[in-house]
Amino acid sequence: MEFPALWMKGASLGERIANVLRLRIVSGEIKPGRILSENKIAKDFGTSRSPVRDAMKALSADGLIRLERMGAVVLGLDLKDIQELYDVRYLIENFAQQRIPQQNLGKLITDLNQIIDQMELALKYQNHSEFAYQDLTFHETMIIETHHSRIINLWNSLRRLIMAVILVTTEEVFSRGNAHVEWVIEKHRKLVNGLMTNKKEIIEQSVNEYFTDSKQTLNKTFPPNG
Repeated sequence: MEFPALWMKGASLGERIANVLRLRIVSGEIKPGRILSENKIAKDFGTSRSPVRDAMKALSADGLIRLERMGAVVLGLDLKDIQELYDVRYLIENFAQQRIPQQNLGKLITDLNQIIDQMELALKYQNHSEFAYQDLTFHETMIIETHHSRIINLWNSLRRLIMAVILVTTEEVFSRGNAHVEWVIEKHRKLVNGLMTNKKEIIEQSVNEYFTDSKQTLNKTFPPNG
């Protein structure tokens, strides 16, 4: 499991290191309580300590580690943490979908349907990381379309952690067979259909149903106590 190439493109070395470590922590490969050493990480990645420090700051901002004088203690994410992250996603996306300007809706619907086509292609080739990337891009496209700077800033502060969680949950989704992946794709089509009505109550219902289903996947992917 790794971050998709398009996600890593243009990222600084510190961001690349943070992405790798973030995914290892969220997936449970790096367990809570483990001490991360800047020197060892720098050696593992063949770099100086400077980009490692940048990576550590990013992971600390995510709440995944606690910085201490002798190293960084891994805190990890338990199910409650991830459910809270998805609560924030729900608030952002429900707000965003109701704030998209009507005059921008036609192009947005076209863009979203093209992303869904890419998800179908990723399923065809069993490309888990590409599927996860397109999944996040789908939601991000709607958020950006609001042109609401505060909401976009909030999203940007969470998107790397959200991407890591989506990558892990995508593994669970694919493990349950193609029919289940198609069901997930259909959930995205329902969000598009809700947007097309331009009716607040229908949009809110479709977003609520989407995140209710997503939390069920979280419950299957992440143990209750991390």
